[in-house]
Amino acid sequence: MRNALGLMLASVVTALVISAVWLFWPSSSPRVALTAPNTVAAAPAERMAAADPAARPAPVREDVEVTAAIPETPAAPALQKSTCANPDALGVARVVVIDATGGPGFGFEHFKQLDFLTDKEVVLTFDDGPWPGNTPAVLKALADECTKGVFFPIGKHATYHPQILKQVAAAGHTVGAHTWSHANLNSKKMTEQLAKDEIEKGYSAVKMALGAAPSPFFRFPELQHSPAAMTYLASRNVAIFSCDLDSFDFRAKNADQIVNTVMTKLDKQGKGIILMHDFQKHTAEALPTLLRRLKAGGYKVVQMKAKTPLQTLPEYDEALLKDMKVPVSSARPIGSVVQTVTE
Repeated sequence: MRNALGLMLASVVTALVISAVWLFWPSSSPRVALTAPNTVAAAPAERMAAADPAARPAPVREDVEVTAAIPETPAAPALQKSTCANPDALGVARVVVIDATGGPGFGFEHFKQLDFLTDKEVVLTFDDGPWPGNTPAVLKALADECTKGVFFPIGKHATYHPQILKQVAAAGHTVGAHTWSHANLNSKKMTEQLAKDEIEKGYSAVKMALGAAPSPFFRFPELQHSPAAMTYLASRNVAIFSCDLDSFDFRAKNADQIVNTVMTKLDKQGKGIILMHDFQKHTAEALPTLLRRLKAGGYKVVQMKAKTPLQTLPEYDEALLKDMKVPVSSARPIGSVVQTVTE
């Protein structure tokens, strides 16, 4: 009986001692887990600590919720399957992404700093669209050769034909802007405020037509670069496009003249940003032949994309909607509004 009482007292004393040690253990020391660690999960942390003692994980307090900071692995770019039906298409040799911070300039006609094209590389650019007949024909020629371009639409034209501009974007081409009304921003009558209005209203019109933000790419009408407007575009982080060779398609008498003009200049220069107009009928007619000539001559197309889209200014978005008197869209389903009665 005495032995049993002694054992019970010893057990109680031992339990009290253990509890006291547990309660008064220094808070800076980690408590030991009573379950066996998961060696597979712990291995990365152990390797990290072995390589860098300062990187050992801090002790975990039971009264603090801890969220593991696991670095995100960058997602691999999705590989797009080629849907080109033309086995001998011109295609796109490479795609470059442009950081437009500070308003970089492209095209040696005016800017000499960024010589990013290698020999036999070209960039296809088109101004003044969208326009019925001509822009769709340009899009078809590009699609037939599975290649891409950069489009600089006029704001007014974008409001006239938004569905055509949507087709440009849907085909994977880059869409910038070319002012609201194709005004000469270097004219003596053009104030800084008017130039800003032309630039911003043009971008807002493109955004309204696309239903999405345009690229921060801009080309001055007539390549008339106003110093004040260039400074403003730089403050908006918009890349400015000139060209390396002008097709002068707006002066051409026919499609053959455009092809000959471009190829003669290109064979002399060896590479460059080509300026054309999807607004021009002869350009649409010339493009299929021109693209085949580029392919035959060993030229390769480089597609230019923007790193980030342009954020249009809300006051211009709102003013444009007001000026255009855009009605509030109907919430009714199309089937309750439009019904086919005969075919």
